[in-house]
Amino acid sequence: MTGPHLVFYPSLITSHEASMLLTIDIGNSNVVWGLFQQQVLTGPWRLPTDPDHTAAEYGGCLLGQLRVIGITADQVTDVILCSVVPSLTPVFEQLAVACFHRPPLVVSSQMDTGLTLRYTNPRELGTDRLANAAAAYDRYKTSLIVVDLGTATTFCVITQSGDYLGGAIAPGLGISAEALFSRTAQLPKVELVPPKTVIGRDTRSSIQSGLIIGHAGLVDTIATRMQDELGQKTFVVATGGFSSIVAPES
Repeated sequence: MTGPHLVFYPSLITSHEASMLLTIDIGNSNVVWGLFQQQVLTGPWRLPTDPDHTAAEYGGCLLGQLRVIGITADQVTDVILCSVVPSLTPVFEQLAVACFHRPPLVVSSQMDTGLTLRYTNPRELGTDRLANAAAAYDRYKTSLIVVDLGTATTFCVITQSGDYLGGAIAPGLGISAEALFSRTAQLPKVELVPPKTVIGRDTRSSIQSGLIIGHAGLVDTIATRMQDELGQKTFVVATGGFSSIVAPES
């Protein structure tokens, strides 16, 4: 798999060229934002997702980070928001208006992303998966499988002609590790780094093998079986916080 970070991509703004585009991704684990200037990304920065934080609290952090790089709020010309945490979506809509004096473009299945959604109910499609698929297809213009290794590990299948067919959703590497550590009395928490060998020589390396090599096996198996169903080989793109750990083992 190859691993460019594809979640934020300025082609999702179709109405005009944005000279300074603030992109905000509200995920289950982290809120991540970055600033695009003529398709050059500054950032990204991240904070833990906290549904109890207010627009003022998140806004203070965001504006403070922009000040560090010498950017003022009035220099931001557009804001785009992708959220899988419904309770925080209005918080960041309020933030955009309060800090940047403009409502954000909120990614949804109703917007024109360049894809034809063949999902049974497009409104059920997570906007993170939609953004991943749209960005990857915009960049590669070919049939592909996009694997997002985040809180959940998600798969999106896109055809050569830009049809979004569907995909798969599995527990992510992080929550798989948390479940293992919390439900076992004697297994220690370990750093999520690849082991030197698949055959673990001690408990720590055995856990790392099972978690990381096992997750790579999950990705490989699902991607291979998706390609079998399609009847063709496809490009496979990895993104997400755990992609740098899992993709090299795939």
